[in-house]
Amino acid sequence: MARRTGSVSGPTAAGTVVALILAALVAVLSRADWPVVFGAADWAVLRFTVWQATLSALFSVAFAVPVARALARRRFAGRGLLVTLLGAPFILPVIVAVLGLLAVFGRAGWVSQGLGWVDLPPLSIYGLTGVVMAHVFFNMPLATRLILQGWQTIPAEQFRLVGQLGLSPAVVFRTLEWPVLRQVVPGALALVFVICLTSFAVALTLGGGPRATTLELAIYQAFRFDFNLGRAAILSLVQLTVAGGAAVIALWILPPIVLQTGRDRPVQRWDARGLWPLDAMWIGLAAGFLLLPLGAVVVSGMIGLGQMPSSVWSSTWTSLWVATLSAGLLIALALPIAAWLAQARWGGAEALTLLGLAASPLMIGTGWFILIYPWAAPVRFALPVTALVNAMMALPFAVRILLPAMRQVFADYGRLSAGLGLHGLDLWRIVLLPRIRPQLGFAAGLGAALSVGDLGVVTLFADPEVATLPLQMYRLMGSYQTNAASGAALILLGLAFGMFWLCDAWGRRHVAG
Repeated sequence: MARRTGSVSGPTAAGTVVALILAALVAVLSRADWPVVFGAADWAVLRFTVWQATLSALFSVAFAVPVARALARRRFAGRGLLVTLLGAPFILPVIVAVLGLLAVFGRAGWVSQGLGWVDLPPLSIYGLTGVVMAHVFFNMPLATRLILQGWQTIPAEQFRLVGQLGLSPAVVFRTLEWPVLRQVVPGALALVFVICLTSFAVALTLGGGPRATTLELAIYQAFRFDFNLGRAAILSLVQLTVAGGAAVIALWILPPIVLQTGRDRPVQRWDARGLWPLDAMWIGLAAGFLLLPLGAVVVSGMIGLGQMPSSVWSSTWTSLWVATLSAGLLIALALPIAAWLAQARWGGAEALTLLGLAASPLMIGTGWFILIYPWAAPVRFALPVTALVNAMMALPFAVRILLPAMRQVFADYGRLSAGLGLHGLDLWRIVLLPRIRPQLGFAAGLGAALSVGDLGVVTLFADPEVATLPLQMYRLMGSYQTNAASGAALILLGLAFGMFWLCDAWGRRHVAG
């Protein structure tokens, strides 16, 4: 039955993704300068890329552990909403988050203004500090969710037992909590590290300069400013090697990604009765760190709505249809791959989908620019290529969201479906789709939100007259139209969360039993 679950088979879909990436890689290789010259400046870029990803992963997880622990052992009004908001930064457009962080922590931000009142110098978050801070903003909530799910796997009866025995918090941590952390923390570190390795928009807006240039940004500069395709090819190969190795390690140790709330059972924590001020401090810090930039975007955006040029609205429509196309391509690829992997005994097949996360989006864009250039103007294909690359970037997450539910459906209904002769479209319509609908809606919403806020491949093909909303917003920031950029950021924020909510709500409506 593994080969008869639909008109497009899993191996065909996975092979298509691999072929698209390899075609881009071969095109890039064809333009590389041989022998390869990797100079001192390139080594500096590689060191900074690995260093900022390492720091970002360490700080994100180090902050996430006490926050997840506090959330695991406390019940308070608004806790469910806060846990839900922890998933917000993952789908938040990067350029919007950067604008919010600048409004709070920039040289003219709220914190710097407060420091000025006590005659202290303002903060500067450009360079390594800003890149790491932005990555922590995005990835600390994701790490918190992963670690919180691990904590919630500890049976409530074990905490009741340690409460009856009167064990100290240190003993409880060593015997119950530390074994869980050893299982989930390495995977969270690896996932955050891989995400930060291929980050582009953060480095573009907060990095730059000789001391704060990542591989992704260096590829963009070599292509866009110097049109040095040979150097872009060499840097792309290094990026693929480093990110690919880290992604394989991440897949090996990472549990399935479930961004929804875990079992979240009420657990009475007698061992933490006197530690509520410490837990409140960590929860307050996390909430403030996440909500203040979002609040700044909303406040400044309301002011700037009336100062936006008309091009913002045309860019909004462009982003909307590009994100819709990207979400459709994502589901068309993710469904057959997830069905194939759900029935495959070879677990390593899932590594194929991770190529989308390991490969540099700019490398793929550069490769397809090289392929298209002899035949047509690449600008004409900017938006379709952007939609396709965005779908491939979100594919690893979508597959890992769909896969557990798909495996459960085949375990429960596989033999019955085979006995009834259900296969192909009938199997999808009657058995599979109704029972994975919540995960399908969540994956589609995630893909749409990530695509609508992406500032990556489209910068390579940038058309002065046609742009997505993130690119238009970046241009407004570059021309110092801060208020107009803030208004565009508010629209982009609403667009991302609105598309995610619509898809997720569709998935959760009339769920089959």
